[in-house]
Order: sequence, then structure tokens, then C-alpha cells
Amino acid sequence: MTSSLMGLSQEANTSNIFGATVTAGNVLTFPGLNTLGISMNRVDFAPGGLNPPHVHPRSTESGVVIEGKLLVGFVTTGNVFYSKILTAGEMFVIPKGLVHFQLNVGEGKALAFTAFNSQLPGVVVLPTTLFASTPSIPNDVLKKAFQVGDDVINGIKSNTIIGLPNIANKTNN
Repeated sequence: MTSSLMGLSQEANTSNIFGATVTAGNVLTFPGLNTLGISMNRVDFAPGGLNPPHVHPRSTESGVVIEGKLLVGFVTTGNVFYSKILTAGEMFVIPKGLVHFQLNVGEGKALAFTAFNSQLPGVVVLPTTLFASTPSIPNDVLKKAFQVGDDVINGIKSNTIIGLPNIANKTNN
């Protein structure tokens, strides 16, 4: 076992704006997965921590809650929202390409392990993608899309931290 994959056994630091950290075990961090079509993540949550709305464009995700209580939700392509509160030992499945999230709704820390049917599932974290891209998406596009004013878009952009290497774990792109 290489040291990069042993990182899945270590609790991650969750002191970021979302209170959650993803540790990826994919082909970039564990080359032995090359051509196998599988990967895993460890997701650590502080109390109230959020793995923000995101998409995996190349994979279905299945996960199991190891510790704590998570609200897991996703939105179908028909804009139907499904969610459920899960506790230790319970499993969830998110179909490929659907927007989804996990929120720690328990009083303590939470931990989940997720598995993917891709060696590199990719991740698009919606808040950072929409409001912290470089170069920026024009405000006129975001204002029209969300039907809000410049003040709202600028407010969101000013609160979005661009360099969140651990929540989206850039090695999972």
C-alpha cells in the first residue's frame, strides 16, 4: 500500500469555509487504479459541515456513512429533489452527473466513504465553479441566470474562497 492511499485512514482537517474535506483515492493519488474503473474518497465533516452541491461528470457515486448523521440529497434531471438523513451503516447512491450534497446534521463529527465506477470521476463544485472561476463568468450572465442584481452576485463572489484545495480536492478533476 502506498502512502498516498493511506491518507484515507487519516482524519482530515475540516477548518475551511464548508467544514468538510474530501480526501481522494483516485488514479492521480494511487496510480495502481489505472484502467480499473474504480476510486474512493474519504469525506470528513465538522459539526454542521457541508460537502457543497457538486457533480461527478464521469461516474455514479455510492457511499456509506461511517460516523455521524448526514443529510444526503440530489436533484434529478427533471428537477425533483430527493433527500434523506442517514446514520452510521446506511448507504446512498447518486447517479452519474446529478447535482448532490451531504450536510452533517448531527451534533458531532461525521465521516463517509464514497466509491465511484471511474478511476477519475471528476468533480464540479457549483459555488466555486460559478462564482470563483478564472476568468470570472460575467456578472450579466449570473444576474440573468439567478434573476438577482449586481449587489447579490458581487456579494457572493466576495464570500467565495477561490483556493479550496481540500473540499473539491483538485486531484479529483
